[in-house]
This record gives sequence, C-alpha cells and structure tokens, in this order.
Amino acid sequence: MLIVHVHVHVKPELVADFRRATIENARSSVQEPGIARFDVVEQQDDATRFVLIEVYRSREAAAAHKETAHYAKWRDEVADMMAEPRHSVKFNDVFPEPQDW
Repeated sequence: MLIVHVHVHVKPELVADFRRATIENARSSVQEPGIARFDVVEQQDDATRFVLIEVYRSREAAAAHKETAHYAKWRDEVADMMAEPRHSVKFNDVFPEPQDW
C-alpha cells in the first residue's frame, strides 16, 4: 500500500468550485481498481484547507491514477483555485497489515 496525503490551500472565493471538482474526481477515482480508498477532508477551523487521502494498492496504481482523464481534468481545473501550490506526503501502511485488507 501507498498512502498519499495531498495538502491543498484554496482561495476563499473558490472553495465551492474546488469542492465540486474534487468530489467529481474522487467519485471517479474510487472506481479505479488500484485505489483502495480516496477521501477528501476539509479542515474544521479553516474551510480553505483540504487534505486528499489517497490509498493505493501499489506504486504502479498511483502512477496509473495520474494517467486517467479524470485526474487530468481535475488537475487542470483546480490549478488556479489554489492559494499556494499543493504538496503531498507519502506514507507506508503499518497497521492493519496489507494481508488484512
């Protein structure tokens, strides 16, 4: 498993548009066989900050995700909505162990 947290800071006036585009991307992403989970969370005390929590079954699945039409559409659509460049942090799963999935 590869877990990626994508941190996004959105321009305040574009939060609704970002939400809509990101939910559309997430709905398509969870249909990919290589994605075990794809969550979109919004920070409670700052509605302009989001984290996308992407759980891939393999590194290859993460690479395949970036080749999809829905990811390219999302990437291009939200590029100018960000108050600063998004950044990601990658994690390895510790528990539950992969065979428990």
